[in-house]
Amino acid sequence: MAAEESLIQKQEEALDENLRELVEAGLFYGRKKSKTHPRMKQAILGNRNGIEIINLTKTRESLETTLEFIRTKAKEGSSLFFVGTQPPAEGIVALAKEFGYPYVSRRWLGGTLTNSKVILGRIEYYKKLKSDVQSGALEKYTKKERLGMEKELARLDELMGGLETYTGRPGALIIIDPNLHMTAVREARTIGAPIVALINTDCDPDLINYPVPGNNKSVTSVNWFLDKVKEAIKEGKAAAPKAEAPAEEKKKDKE
Repeated sequence: MAAEESLIQKQEEALDENLRELVEAGLFYGRKKSKTHPRMKQAILGNRNGIEIINLTKTRESLETTLEFIRTKAKEGSSLFFVGTQPPAEGIVALAKEFGYPYVSRRWLGGTLTNSKVILGRIEYYKKLKSDVQSGALEKYTKKERLGMEKELARLDELMGGLETYTGRPGALIIIDPNLHMTAVREARTIGAPIVALINTDCDPDLINYPVPGNNKSVTSVNWFLDKVKEAIKEGKAAAPKAEAPAEEKKKDKE
């Protein structure tokens, strides 16, 4: 125990500016030792008061690789699919909306990735029903019929509220705490979609293509991670080749 405390203390004393940023965000807090996944031991520095302490050097190394992958996907114009249904992950909604990416913030709809043809059909129905309600197109129906359609819209909002921009297989999934979203993980692995995830010490890193060890139970740490993802997306999009103007526009510019 004394040896572990010494290791933790040495890490804190040797912090450079980048690692200190991770500490201030609370990324180093793991879960209880009894919940530790065997394959996460390599990312654990020690234990303090029964809580595993994550080795932030490992976190930073994983994060750098992960952010480079995200930059590449954003540069290619790939769609990123955000998944996080727990309160600390509520920041995914604003982030996904900013870039027009699909997201799930309430409940994963089984088959979203593996039965996308059916899901996409339901999304189109949802979008049309939503448009009809907002435009007043339902006024031709009876009050009882309108009430039924409004209830159906509320139900679909719960299931598909973040899927309006979903068009099929995403370039990658970005998941906050894969333990809470194993159906999404399994579906992504089935179709071969890469998975990025902020994983705690109770997660299996072998299920994730780009695992980032860190505290995924805190709003502060999750938001810090999402801010880094946001920066990477912006950098990737900024580096994307500009689309060439149509030939007619080029001709006008020359004239």
